[in-house]
Amino acid sequence: MKSLENKVAIITGASRGVGKAVALKLAREGASIVVAAKTTEPNPKLPGTIYDTAKEVEKLGSQALPIKVNLRNADEIERMVEKTLETFGKVDILINNAGALWWYPVLETPPNRFDLVMDVNVRASFLCARAVLPSMIKQKWGHIVNMSPPIDLAMLPNKVAYSISKFGMTMISHGLAEEVREHNIGVQSLWPATIVESQASINFGLGDPSHWRKPEILADATYYIVKDEPLKRTGKALIDEEVLREAGIQDFDQYNCVPGGNPIRIVGPQAAWNVEAGKTKREEK
Repeated sequence: MKSLENKVAIITGASRGVGKAVALKLAREGASIVVAAKTTEPNPKLPGTIYDTAKEVEKLGSQALPIKVNLRNADEIERMVEKTLETFGKVDILINNAGALWWYPVLETPPNRFDLVMDVNVRASFLCARAVLPSMIKQKWGHIVNMSPPIDLAMLPNKVAYSISKFGMTMISHGLAEEVREHNIGVQSLWPATIVESQASINFGLGDPSHWRKPEILADATYYIVKDEPLKRTGKALIDEEVLREAGIQDFDQYNCVPGGNPIRIVGPQAAWNVEAGKTKREEK
């Protein structure tokens, strides 16, 4: 029996990048996957649709439910969860992966961009968690993983709007974990130690492939979180490398996009890069 057999996972932003990698990893381990995203038609500039990911999930032998959802719309989030319950009868795992990136200073952040990162990052994560909780509480088991960083003020300069939205997601993890602990529901944040290849890292010019790791590193870390009992890591802001080391994985070079590459570290005291959209520059320590 696979470790996630009979589990149902909703993954937002699952049409490409990290979300797709997480969907495929959990599917390999037996989970049924709700592929939640807004892309339904192929676009050369934005590869991947909910149907593409769903087909790959099914090829792995798991069930897939593609759902088009605009995460800025509270009613659509509610309908996403309702359709999941109609199809599978429960929700075991929620991965709040969908995100809007905007790494620019305050004066280069118009109101509509501020609203976008707040809506897609923190507001949608709050609403998705709120929508799945009744099912998780009923069964007294659940995992919620927010893709957000430990709160580190060094991240703020030139990324104020984005940082507020991502730190807000982490505050959800810290606070909600205590609210639902008695129901055996784990809520935690997960963040990469380095920049990970995504459509955002490509479009915003955050280095080049030699500076990135593959999204599979976050997918593997997510798997090791959700396969364990919910309260094991609840309330924590986790880093992918830490989770994988705990699982016995020491070789992180396997995740490099370019063999022998030098992924840009973005967390912790060893973070040696000040990364801005469109350029990277090393800060000598």
